[in-house]
Amino acid sequence: MSLSNEPIIVANDLTISYELHRERKKLTALQDINLEVKAGEFVVLVGPSGCGKTSFINAISGLVPKETGSVTVRGEEVTGPGPDRAMVFQDYALLPWRTVESNVRMPFEFQDLGVSEAEKKKRVQECLELVDLNGFEKSFPYELSGGMKQRVGIARALITHPDILLADEPFAAIDAMTREAMQAEMERIVMETGQTCVFITHSIDEAILLGDRVVVISYRPGKVKEIVDINFPRPRMSNSEVKTSREYAEIRDHIWKLVKDEASQTNRGE
Repeated sequence: MSLSNEPIIVANDLTISYELHRERKKLTALQDINLEVKAGEFVVLVGPSGCGKTSFINAISGLVPKETGSVTVRGEEVTGPGPDRAMVFQDYALLPWRTVESNVRMPFEFQDLGVSEAEKKKRVQECLELVDLNGFEKSFPYELSGGMKQRVGIARALITHPDILLADEPFAAIDAMTREAMQAEMERIVMETGQTCVFITHSIDEAILLGDRVVVISYRPGKVKEIVDINFPRPRMSNSEVKTSREYAEIRDHIWKLVKDEASQTNRGE
């Protein structure tokens, strides 16, 4: 897919801190982050635990305030959540007493988008079809596998037709085989919808297979350590030659060394 040259997300000298009242100190999660994400681009963030990756996508979504700097979407300062941005969570975040259909419809209950009831029903069916969950509209979360629950979470994120999809380690809680299938689904969905995606993972393989660029974040306070371009053609998940190529091995080794170096600082408590 060809990408626009215009950035849709721009972080400029972004710093995010949290007040730790019990410890009576301030924790700086991110410091002076500068990053542009183009429309239609799939950007993956990797880095050691606690480096501020989640804080970054929460800043894009409007869930956490900045301390200094700015985050803009299409040139407008982010001041809170909006229907143009949607989140896919690691723990599914489904309400157990609601059916699949009811969980997917939830965003309409919190945002007045001027969508008719007929249009809502149409979008639910379209989104469930996109994630291959037709026929499970009346099922409850306890009746679904982990992979199916995450598909519901993705469908819910897509229901408002957002420009930007934000994903915080969405496949970390599912088994390896299901995870690989979900990676292929995510690649397919983003290719079909043309959405911009900012994705967090601890898996370097997942980052390379899904991302157009991999952004390595340093140990806290998180900064952009390096951005690695990934130029393999899509679709990648169905192309066995990608993971067996010399270029793939070189990129993986390079990113691994970058992340390992930052993780060693975590172990030293620096």
